[in-house]
Amino acid sequence: MSQVRVRFAPSPTGFFHIGSARTALFNWLYARHTGGTFVLRIEDTDKERNREEFLNLIYDSLTWLGLNWDEGPQVGGAYGPYRQSERADIYREYLARLTAAGRTYEKDGAVWFKLLGERYEVFDDHRKKTVTKVRTPPSVIDDRIRGRVERVEDEDFVIFRSDGNPVFHFVNVVDDIAMRITHVIRGEDHLSNTSKHVELFKAFGAPVPQFAHIPLILKQDGPGKMSKRDKGALVEEYQRRGYLPEALVNFLCLLGWNPGDDREKLPIADVVRLFDLPGVNQSNARFDERKLAHMNMVYLLEQPADQFVALARRYFEAQHPAAPALRADAAYFRAVMLLCQPKIKGLEELPAYTAYLFTEDYPVDPKVKDKVLAKGDPRARLRELSDALAGIDFASDTAIEEGIKALATSRGLGFGDYQAVARLAVSGTNVGPSITGMFRVLGRDRVRQRLDRFLAA
Repeated sequence: MSQVRVRFAPSPTGFFHIGSARTALFNWLYARHTGGTFVLRIEDTDKERNREEFLNLIYDSLTWLGLNWDEGPQVGGAYGPYRQSERADIYREYLARLTAAGRTYEKDGAVWFKLLGERYEVFDDHRKKTVTKVRTPPSVIDDRIRGRVERVEDEDFVIFRSDGNPVFHFVNVVDDIAMRITHVIRGEDHLSNTSKHVELFKAFGAPVPQFAHIPLILKQDGPGKMSKRDKGALVEEYQRRGYLPEALVNFLCLLGWNPGDDREKLPIADVVRLFDLPGVNQSNARFDERKLAHMNMVYLLEQPADQFVALARRYFEAQHPAAPALRADAAYFRAVMLLCQPKIKGLEELPAYTAYLFTEDYPVDPKVKDKVLAKGDPRARLRELSDALAGIDFASDTAIEEGIKALATSRGLGFGDYQAVARLAVSGTNVGPSITGMFRVLGRDRVRQRLDRFLAA
């Protein structure tokens, strides 16, 4: 088995962000590509902001995306506990090791990490005071994505606050050492922390892991990094809207990574086989919700019939539990959903797109009505079509189309002379599935009733 050990270490202080999902995904992919271990570690030392519901959301989101972890909460492992709030004894033990080595001191109630090197004082214009600097050699990081990075850490820094709680830099490094993490794959915004972390690894006499800083995800519109407040930034939003997790994972794979060809739709097995850190771009990736919606549509179109119908039913049950669709006969529900599958971009469109197929009380769009009734003699066409329905074969879309065409030919007209007004009469609008499919699913009697009711109105 591979010795590669990677970790995803989220904080349960808010909703699960697209950027966090991609970081988790890239770690998971690298572990699966190398046959290594994917560790989930929860950084929950911020007691004021941590929420149990956010923690559960992390678990649920990772599970929904298919990113199973090999070690961590709920599954255990040899290097637990995997929640930082449960590791206080471990942090005190590591602090004692640093203190015994003469690498800590107390100031203003806090514990500081002492850098090694020549000390000198300089006036800091920004802070408007004299500060102590330390001459240290630069930390050279051979980043697996960004290449050679040199950073100098020239000031001591706090590792335990005055309230007795350890800071992020300290617990991050201690956990990586204790959990034997070999590769740290994280967002580029952490690159500035890396020199501090390298100094701590060295102070503990621990091997420095390989670092790989992945590019940021930029907002869809305008400059800057995508934040939790931006539209489309939360994974839970896509769950609620009925997106397929495979589509979101496929989309996230391509945010900063390239498989080396022009393919955009990739089975996850192919991604696992092809994924490696040198293939991750250095430049930032821009989020594109339209591209994600298109990806989701492609995946929906390819769903087998039974799977698509099941997805549709689950979506209605979760988001529209009072919808008339759920009271329909199972065979009719199935027929309607399969009729609409080739036409929709996402499951969230289904309630509005199919509403008139589940009730006789549907609105008629006045603008569409005015437009349709202004051309030719639509009322005569409806009467002719209503009278001809008895002789039209409703066994298939093709049979229905041939029946309407035969009627049109007998009147010296075309199929389109009947199509627009018939669609308006049976649906109240001018968009939707094919008119022949609508006729077939509704059935002869309901179609005639709708045509006649519209004529009477």
